[in-house]
Amino acid sequence: MNVFCVGGAVRDALLGLPVKDQDYVVLGATPEQMVALGYTPVGSDFPVFLHPETHAEYALARTERKSAPGYHGFVFHCAPDVTLEQDLFRRDLTVNAMARAEDGTIIDPYGGQLDLAARVFRHVSAAFAEDPVRILRIARFAARFGDFTVAPETMALMRGMVAAGEVDALVPERVWQELARGLMEQRPSRMFMVLRECGALARIMPELDALWGVPQPPEYHPEIDTGIHVMLVVDYAAARNYSLAVRWAALLHDLGKGNTPAECWPHHRGHEERGVVLVQQVCARLKTPSEVRDLAIMTARDHGNVGRAGELRADTIVSLLERCDAFRKPARFSEMLCAAASDWFGRADLPDVQFPQHDYLERVLQAAQAVPAGQIAQATAQRFPGQVQKIAEEIRTARIRAVRQTEKIKK
Repeated sequence: MNVFCVGGAVRDALLGLPVKDQDYVVLGATPEQMVALGYTPVGSDFPVFLHPETHAEYALARTERKSAPGYHGFVFHCAPDVTLEQDLFRRDLTVNAMARAEDGTIIDPYGGQLDLAARVFRHVSAAFAEDPVRILRIARFAARFGDFTVAPETMALMRGMVAAGEVDALVPERVWQELARGLMEQRPSRMFMVLRECGALARIMPELDALWGVPQPPEYHPEIDTGIHVMLVVDYAAARNYSLAVRWAALLHDLGKGNTPAECWPHHRGHEERGVVLVQQVCARLKTPSEVRDLAIMTARDHGNVGRAGELRADTIVSLLERCDAFRKPARFSEMLCAAASDWFGRADLPDVQFPQHDYLERVLQAAQAVPAGQIAQATAQRFPGQVQKIAEEIRTARIRAVRQTEKIKK
């Protein structure tokens, strides 16, 4: 049998990038032969095996044929007579359809090296249109490889897939998986711009797609367009290496501006409350993890209050901390502040922007946490036996006092 390294490992090596995972394709072998050599079968749809020592994945060369809508509807054919060119032909992009032989020779039947040099994502064949996940993957690649563009003919093919309803067949878990991976790349905005250009964003996340063309006050948002603003925000979060939950919250924080009545533009009073409903809607549809959902809801609801922190009364700030469950989950509250900071800094050409609210609210939380709640509870219980509500009131009063004593933001 012959073994070739294929896919992303070959692409990244040619680009001079670190190679994380290596996948292999095997020609001229049967499943029985692989098992006899000590490989462990793991594939459910087609024969994939783990190497007995390295545990790398080795797949038998195969062809595939579309048999039903969506990305599960494929019939695979694996046999010793399947050629390497046939196996590479079924792959999505030319830059992913290259192989490296054991002697280092690059097999590139579809022009992948030329497209690498030109920084172009181009589909290998019309079979690209058979798998809607490929739209998500190419958008994710755009977020990872910031200087690549999508070939015009590939973008046209993607638009046709969207129009044919292929994207509607995607299951929520797979959509979220690809979006989450793309959000963790260097330029997440490029993923959403590619999805928007081909029309897929309007099908996957219409709440986000609705933000483009919605104006904001230019004195606060020189970029004006809300869609452009959220792209700046999510890229800022990525540049700061924030967590997936923070990046997701940054992406969704302004969804409420998408349904502001046009006659109210460019102002968006009440968009925070409207945004909470939309964030809940998106997260439910995509089945996002609960911790990601909760931070996004909190950010949509309270990012405006964070921005106004220097103007809020001490009791209002304590209410903010209580509403955000900051005393039990201070780390999550800190992440919300990071998402709010991303909103603050995600503006075009706004000089000398500062965000002292972040450090101020961190200090406020520390001061409120330092209040000896246990001692106050014990003393109050002795003074007011059986009055549980009185205990909560006394602790809250002490926290308000501590917040009031914290140094304010200097104007």
